[in-house]
Amino acid sequence: MRIAVITLVAGRHQHLALQQRGLAASGLAPDHYVVVTLDDPDAAEALRDRRPTADILPLARDAGRLPLAAARNAGAHRALAAGADLLVFLDVDCVPGPTLLPRYAETARDGALLCGTVAYLPPPPPGGYRLADLPGLAPPHPGRPVPADGEVLTGGDHRLFWSLSFAVTASTWRRTGGFCERYTGYGGEDTDFGRTAAARGVDLWWVGGAPAHHQHHSVSRPPVEHLDDILRNGAVYRDRWGTWPMEGWLRDFARLGLVRHDPVTDDWTRCPPLGTGAGR
Repeated sequence: MRIAVITLVAGRHQHLALQQRGLAASGLAPDHYVVVTLDDPDAAEALRDRRPTADILPLARDAGRLPLAAARNAGAHRALAAGADLLVFLDVDCVPGPTLLPRYAETARDGALLCGTVAYLPPPPPGGYRLADLPGLAPPHPGRPVPADGEVLTGGDHRLFWSLSFAVTASTWRRTGGFCERYTGYGGEDTDFGRTAAARGVDLWWVGGAPAHHQHHSVSRPPVEHLDDILRNGAVYRDRWGTWPMEGWLRDFARLGLVRHDPVTDDWTRCPPLGTGAGR
């Protein structure tokens, strides 16, 4: 089985370098490491002269937004053209545990979407993270199933799919059709992918013993800097599936007075800035 690891990068070069070190320490080396760089020519320096050797695929932003769906599709296309049998997607923040690739490889079946656990790490100590210390720094995220090592939980809830760490066979990828490229910027594309997988009869399996460790970075809750992306991508999802995703964030934005919901049309829209006279 030829294994390709695919990641996207737009900055966060230290995170990328540690991910590459984690892959080098893996119990099973990837045959192909595809790094899709999004308007980020400097990423090549972080990867230079390190193993596994990166196959760098540059892409441009879409109207200033990160085309995450299109970038994952492009990475998959590159890997499949090189003969990959198993596609493993890791966010650039995620460092694979040494058993992640072996567990994905031994569990992989056509018709299954594989997700391992993800642990959110605390801020790094002085000098940065050490690979050997990562398993003891944080437990797996409690919002997703946590199977025991060697255990596989089948029949998973596709609404819980996340793209931080997952794997599919080449056949299963083609069956899903990849990510919908109508999504650009932050949010929605992974929820759509899970929904598409369910609609096409692809089961969701939670794989024990395939841990990824998510490196710390600052976030805002709710992610107000991504409000416009969330509204735009949420409307794409509603157009495709009839419901809104990310409703928890939308409700948080509404409590902050940033958006409003029309229960008749089921539209979420930005509130006009204060003092504009709109709505008087």
